[in-house]
Amino acid sequence: MTYVSADRTPGPSRRSALAGLVGGAAALAGCTAPGASPASAPTPAGTGSPQSGTGDPTPGAMTLFEEPAYNFSCLWALGGAGFSAAEVGEVLTAVNAVDKAGLSAQTYVRTFRELGDRLMGPPPGSEPDDETTRFRALRAAQYYAQALFFVLGSDDPGSEEDLYRAGRGAWDRFCDLSDPAPVKADVPYGAVPLPVWFFRPDPSETRRPTVILTNGSDGQNVDMWTYGVAAALDRGWNALVYDGPGQGQVLFVDRVVFTPAWERVVGPLVDWLSDRPDVDVSRIGLTGLSMAGNLAPRAAAFEDRIAALVAMPGCVEPWLGFPAEVREILTTSKAETNGIWNEEVVPGLSPAEAATMKKRFEPFSVPAMLAARRGSVFTDFYTPATRIRALRITDLVPHIRMPTLVLDYEGEQFYPGQAQQMFDALTAPKDYVKLTAAEGAQLHCSPMAPQLHCEVVFDWLQEILG
Repeated sequence: MTYVSADRTPGPSRRSALAGLVGGAAALAGCTAPGASPASAPTPAGTGSPQSGTGDPTPGAMTLFEEPAYNFSCLWALGGAGFSAAEVGEVLTAVNAVDKAGLSAQTYVRTFRELGDRLMGPPPGSEPDDETTRFRALRAAQYYAQALFFVLGSDDPGSEEDLYRAGRGAWDRFCDLSDPAPVKADVPYGAVPLPVWFFRPDPSETRRPTVILTNGSDGQNVDMWTYGVAAALDRGWNALVYDGPGQGQVLFVDRVVFTPAWERVVGPLVDWLSDRPDVDVSRIGLTGLSMAGNLAPRAAAFEDRIAALVAMPGCVEPWLGFPAEVREILTTSKAETNGIWNEEVVPGLSPAEAATMKKRFEPFSVPAMLAARRGSVFTDFYTPATRIRALRITDLVPHIRMPTLVLDYEGEQFYPGQAQQMFDALTAPKDYVKLTAAEGAQLHCSPMAPQLHCEVVFDWLQEILG
């Protein structure tokens, strides 16, 4: 890490770095794409530097919006259609509505929230049965998640928690109407329990392989359906979905931020699973999507009860995802760091740049989250930046002992090179797979190809755990 004093790298250089954060591609699952203008939308927290400015930010991908953050989000929604978590016609109609109104965070949030609200009601025609209501709720959860990411850039940032609750309500309706419905529970974790949803192919006590699905930064539970639950159930496996610190309910409602000690999160989940008669405790897998490609490997380095690990993609140091000029704001002194931030950087931020930084630091700082909901920029840069930097796991990767699959993606925007770095450092049995544009599976987390993504992951898991 390079530290600089307050008199080095004056404001314009830092502002140019911040401009590099906005307008880049963004990933919805576990990280997603508010900007005050369509040319300036934020990119995922703790992710790598987006490819922006020159060239095509989404090579070989469909262009729904010229602004890559919004484009990536809509590609993500379209990909969810393969698992009934979106409808192609609904997404494309929403895109047309946003374009007609003029792309902005405000129009995007309004359009997708209204779509979610509509789907929580009945369709045209006959009275809906439970299956119709169930999958309309799943699609609604997707569209609420689309709106949620951009809400801090809209003219109503204070509605963030309400919008999260709307999405959570849709997800819970989907779960309640499933057959069998997932077991809902609260797993002890410090002062705030972790909500979990335990999906089973049937309610018998047959012991089965079980996969713990870990979301990343800014992902919602509907993403875990697309990137694991449906695939696990199709194979007769159990799947556990949960909100950890910095995620979902634990962040937006309980106000608990990310921790680098993710083994303290996964350990209680394994304890809970181990008490169940329908879990084969010798066949528990752990996956991490997006930034959880850092969190899950960290946990696995300490948790011997995990039998197989998948990093999607491998990420050893999320802090490196921020441009160097942004990282250099962080010095060894909290007072100096916050002086640089408040006196040199914040006064020059455009509304879009400010919205980007609010969103990017929100999962690491409750004061930053609450300030953003008031429409203000946080004043303490040092604390959340230090927390992001603490996610570095380079020295822990060699301690992972279970078989590990590291995924990588052609055109990876956020953690370029880090998947290979993780793979090279592993000393356990390991495999590396890079998904490509030739398969339509390029870009962070393969937003256009979640079915292929799950085929790769679960075929590998079947070899290890089956």
